[in-house]
Amino acid sequence: MAQYIGYIGSYTKKDSEGVYRFTLDTDQKKLIDVVPAASLDNPTYLTVSQDNQYVYAVSKEGDQGGVTAYKITDDKGTLQPLNSQATPGSAPCHVSVDSENKLVVAANYHTKLAEAFQTNKDGSLQKPAAVEHAGEGPHERQEKPHLHYAGYTPDEKYVVVVDLGTDSITTYQPVDGELKKVQELKTKAGSGPRHIAFHPNGNYAYVMTELSNEVIVLSYDEQAGSFEEIQYISTLPDDFTENSQGSAVYLSSDGKFVYVGNRGHNSITVFQVKDDYTVGLVEWTNTEGDWPRDFVLDPSEQFIVASNQESGTLVLFERDREKGTLSLVQKDVKAPEAVCLKFLHQ
Repeated sequence: MAQYIGYIGSYTKKDSEGVYRFTLDTDQKKLIDVVPAASLDNPTYLTVSQDNQYVYAVSKEGDQGGVTAYKITDDKGTLQPLNSQATPGSAPCHVSVDSENKLVVAANYHTKLAEAFQTNKDGSLQKPAAVEHAGEGPHERQEKPHLHYAGYTPDEKYVVVVDLGTDSITTYQPVDGELKKVQELKTKAGSGPRHIAFHPNGNYAYVMTELSNEVIVLSYDEQAGSFEEIQYISTLPDDFTENSQGSAVYLSSDGKFVYVGNRGHNSITVFQVKDDYTVGLVEWTNTEGDWPRDFVLDPSEQFIVASNQESGTLVLFERDREKGTLSLVQKDVKAPEAVCLKFLHQ
């Protein structure tokens, strides 16, 4: 029987206690044991270290925001707090760690900052170094920078920061715990890029925009750390005119399919990757809840778990590996104010 343990990052504005833990039972095809794992204020996003030793979660402490480090102490995924590093302002909205657990990077939607936290040998965090973005965009929500993603390129040579507020995707080189700007790509004005996911070959990337609800296909030059636009494609049906905001983007590990979330349309859009790495629509799948903030492929990639933030539920889909399509298996699994989903690595 294969069981995979995952974590849920959440808002704590209503009845959530912080970070939750859950289990996917692949034999039963069920999500089970959604239980509190760590009491924390607004841990909306978290990441699991590649060696399954640590969890890093964004967090809020009074009028400060930062990142909290946890040690994973057993095979059940139990979390033991290590320390927090916080600075004045709201909590970040995204966090990543490199494969050697040396540098944690975070993006802050409110403070215009991308932060880099060097780690200590025990996985705890040092005080951050920060870079501040500047600029704006034409959309009413682009009055200033709104950083929404900070993560690593596949070779970890660069850190990529996606800024919804300034329609920019910036690559930084991590040098002695600090971020040095290398390149910047400006996306279509008002598109509001949010998250990025790389193709397994490392030469292409796929960006989900929040404001224009599009996938941007990019080629990536790993030497220069630069991107070039190839395609824009809508993630919504042509006849859908209500409010919807793009959320997450992920690829299957075989590089054949791109999955993106639509909050408002309340769906996951499935795209097939073509020979030239552009994408074509496969289907839209209803997430059986309101405001799908995130989703995740399980380690076997037989399933996708999605989180509906406003309805406070998880939903489980089975994935057709050949067609990329999703079939509903289980819905209405309670997970209060669920935002981010991450599995332990296999």
